[in-house]
Amino acid sequence: MRFALIAAALAAPLAAQTPERPGGRQVERLDRALVAVPAADSGVAVTWRLLGTDAKTIRFTLYRDGKAIARIGAGQPTSFHDKDGTPAARYALAVDGGAAGAAVGVWTQGYLPIPLDPPADRTTPEGERYGYTANDVSVGDLDGDGRYELIVKWYPSVAKDNAFAGYTGETLIDAYTLEGKKLWRIDLGRNIRSGAHYTQFMVFDLDGDGRAEVAMKTADGTIDGAGKPIGDPSKDWRHGDATVEVGDRTGSTLTSDGRKLANLKGRILDGPEYLTVFDGRTGRALATAPYAPPRGGNTEAELKALWGDGYGNRSERYLAGVAYLDGKRPSLVFGRGYYARSAIGAWDWRDGKLTQRWLFDSAAPGNDTFGAMGNHQLSVADVDGDGRDEVIYGSMAVDDDGKGLWSSGLGHGDAMHVGDLDPARPGLEKFGVHEEMRRSGNRGAAMLDARTGALLWSTPADKDTGRGLAADIDPRHPGAEAWASNSPDLFDARGQVIPGGHPRAANFRIYWDGDALSELLDGARITKWDWTAGSEKLLLDPPGTTSNNGTKRNPALSADILGDWREELILPSADGKELRVYTTPLPTAIRLPTLMHDPVYRLGIAWQNTAYNQPPHLSFDLSSRK
Repeated sequence: MRFALIAAALAAPLAAQTPERPGGRQVERLDRALVAVPAADSGVAVTWRLLGTDAKTIRFTLYRDGKAIARIGAGQPTSFHDKDGTPAARYALAVDGGAAGAAVGVWTQGYLPIPLDPPADRTTPEGERYGYTANDVSVGDLDGDGRYELIVKWYPSVAKDNAFAGYTGETLIDAYTLEGKKLWRIDLGRNIRSGAHYTQFMVFDLDGDGRAEVAMKTADGTIDGAGKPIGDPSKDWRHGDATVEVGDRTGSTLTSDGRKLANLKGRILDGPEYLTVFDGRTGRALATAPYAPPRGGNTEAELKALWGDGYGNRSERYLAGVAYLDGKRPSLVFGRGYYARSAIGAWDWRDGKLTQRWLFDSAAPGNDTFGAMGNHQLSVADVDGDGRDEVIYGSMAVDDDGKGLWSSGLGHGDAMHVGDLDPARPGLEKFGVHEEMRRSGNRGAAMLDARTGALLWSTPADKDTGRGLAADIDPRHPGAEAWASNSPDLFDARGQVIPGGHPRAANFRIYWDGDALSELLDGARITKWDWTAGSEKLLLDPPGTTSNNGTKRNPALSADILGDWREELILPSADGKELRVYTTPLPTAIRLPTLMHDPVYRLGIAWQNTAYNQPPHLSFDLSSRK
């Protein structure tokens, strides 16, 4: 799979029909996203977006304060270091000799501040007061103008993992423009529990009209962006203070007589469940359908028989993504469960109707090898080269038609990465870490063929391996290097040890400094791996910011949303009053279309907010393009 460029630039206005790749795959129509920041040494760094739909011969003229200062020809990067630029300068861009577009100013603080509207504190039924912090972020062009808007999840301070009982507060979803204008707020209500595994929100243009929709699981009492309730707002399906006996170790208390008990307080194990598609412009609910895959039962015995426990630890863990299952238009993918039973539903939003495309269930006859193979996240890619996407759901993959493609048998894990990790092999690879030594055969991490699930190489372990990353950080070895918390070694794409150890960071990767290698992102810190010294060099540690999701130390989002092909880092401010968008102040010699026009990468941005957030990867090896 390679990043194919369409041979001619599109001259139609942004409001026109969404463009397609050869073969018919829908792509976003985006603007040039011109951005200027103080350069790392002196002057101003100016970058702008090259599109996957641009002709190879496209040319640009850059203006400062109305005067042309640079002409960028074919083959030159869409990046310019204006040594004479000042913080007061304003820049504009012309394409192929046309008129200059709107001028932009310099981000004088080194980042773009986006003011937020923090929710007021609320109170649980037991009188516990809780507040909110800005959590995961996704992006989409909600109004069709070619610019991304930000969709923000507000996380209550009493949010809880599925393993723990208690009232969690409501999850809220906001939309903001890059200027900080709040467009709408959706309140998911008391019947959607708050925590990392409950609400995964998908933002994508699902019907090809040029404007992104927003989709997520809803329930009785969800209030849409227009203030209208979904279902019956009078219903409260939360459990009171009760306990059930359980047969697993997670979230349970051992009593004096040896029984294991789980508290049901605050858990939601009954009542209707919905999937709702919202209008990205207004937050208004466009369509709501019964959620599939369904819970299937509500009593302790029913849930335990269906999912493996009777208190909602397994049955209430959700994953979500977007996939081009027909090779042309995107579909929604919503999953349920991964420790034991895994069920995945695919949905289409077409012509104003929400319809279910298929339902995969590991509990269905013939799917017994797919049970207990899920991860805390998923990935989406065309792994078999037929032009249609598959869903990689941990140690298993589901084909575009909803049938099981492969199961590796390696069991559950906390992190995985799918992309062209080994360019010497055809197709894509999947690297992941594993938790259950009995299932994995005492493998802590493994590299698989993403098309077949065949084991390429692995590392031994005798306990849960919690972290692992694959990223190209060493130019001496082709493809991605890989490392995991179960081993002190750094491995090349073929599983051979690279002497000198591996980076401390094993969280996110990011393109930042302008070469073809990945940098490392851990919390708010960006570092560069020094392969000669075996150490990390600090590139960015922005003061006054924070990361998300506790020890996971995730950014709100890392994605190529502005400027050239390199990625932006989006973080909440420490006081919670704004988001801060950081873009690189460093030059590059690489000319590359926006990563958002790469099919694997763009879908990775859509699912980045899912459960244990993971970084996006590309469908191609960037080092071969330098």
